[in-house]
Amino acid sequence: MTFLAISGSARRASTTTALLRALQSAATPAHTITVFDRVGELPIFSPDRELPSPPDSVAELANAIADADGLIVASPEYIRAIPGGLKNAIDWLLSCDALIDTPIVLAHASHRGDDMLGQLRLVLGTVSTRFNEAMFLRVPLMKKTPEEIARLLSKDASQTELLDFLTRFAAYCGSAD
Repeated sequence: MTFLAISGSARRASTTTALLRALQSAATPAHTITVFDRVGELPIFSPDRELPSPPDSVAELANAIADADGLIVASPEYIRAIPGGLKNAIDWLLSCDALIDTPIVLAHASHRGDDMLGQLRLVLGTVSTRFNEAMFLRVPLMKKTPEEIARLLSKDASQTELLDFLTRFAAYCGSAD
């Protein structure tokens, strides 16, 4: 099963991206995870730019989603909302139908952020017929460095939690909802 994991953070030393990298490292051969950590590099969405075809960076992201069995979205909260870069990426993806039938789940690297998560659930539940709101991975990692996160999530208990999440998501992706 192949998954694409999108980090909603534009920060290089992002806690959110570090969580997704740890999830990628925890994957067994049964699960392949590619991390997309470049939402900040996508051009600003404009309907005038989507036809006849979207910019190359947007087309690459849409193709990566089309090639994946499922999508894991993780994001920090910025001022109690979805970060602009992630919302921009979703706007682009909506214009090319990449999300409609894609199984999607959320992961979150903080003990807080519920306002943003509520907004993200609303948006993803609107654009995808396969968004699974109930399947959710939350690991409180705020204020930790990517290296600390890698060490913490390499421990047996954490590995079990990460693998359980991936196994449940793989089963969901394989089901005909």
